[in-house]
This record gives sequence, C-alpha cells and structure tokens, in this order.
Amino acid sequence: MDVVHTAICVSDLEDARAFFVDALGLEEKWSFTAGDTENVFVGGEHGEIQLRYDPDRPDPEPDGTTIDHLAVTVDDVDAETERMVDETGCAVVDGPVTVDAAGSRVSFIEGPDGYVVELVEPLE
Repeated sequence: MDVVHTAICVSDLEDARAFFVDALGLEEKWSFTAGDTENVFVGGEHGEIQLRYDPDRPDPEPDGTTIDHLAVTVDDVDAETERMVDETGCAVVDGPVTVDAAGSRVSFIEGPDGYVVELVEPLE
C-alpha cells in the first residue's frame, strides 16, 4: 500500500498551476475533466497533488483545522524560500528553521487559496 495523491480544491486553476508547476517546479503529470470539474495532477517521483477546480463550488477556505500543510522536498530551503517569495510574492508563515528531531531544515509558505506548503530540506 502507498499514498497516491492528496486532492485540494482551488479557486483558480491557472493560479494554482503557476504556483505549483511554474514556480515551485512540480511536474504536471496528467489531467482529466469530470462534468464541470477539472482535475490536474502535479507532483514528483513519489506522489501527487490533485488540483480540483469546480466552478460551481464555493472558493476553498483552508483554516488549519481541515488541512495543515502540504510538504515537498527541496535542495536548499533558504534559497528556495527566498526564490518563491521573490517570484510569487507568497507570504512566509514560518522559518526557515532547523528541526533536529526530523533531521530537516524547513520553512512554511502560503500558496494559492491559503494552503500552506512546507519546503523540506533533508539534512545528512
């Protein structure tokens, strides 16, 4: 058994693509439309995020009680945090900080619709 993907609802599919694919660098893997709902899968080698856009659904309002954050690995969390802020204007929620217990350096940035994305640099 393995985790395949996590689905998040987005209010603007092109904004979500611009953030997750163009800026963050995840690969657009595949997509399909079911009824009026567009589904775009982005990710890397080990999993995907399903971006769901339904024009008839209210805009998502993540508040930390329903989904805390999505995590992706990066090579240099400090440089990647700075680059994402410069390129997208996203807010830094926390970090960068080293979490010894997790063997990682991390930061948390705010993505489209208020979803928090954790950038994780595994330390050796």
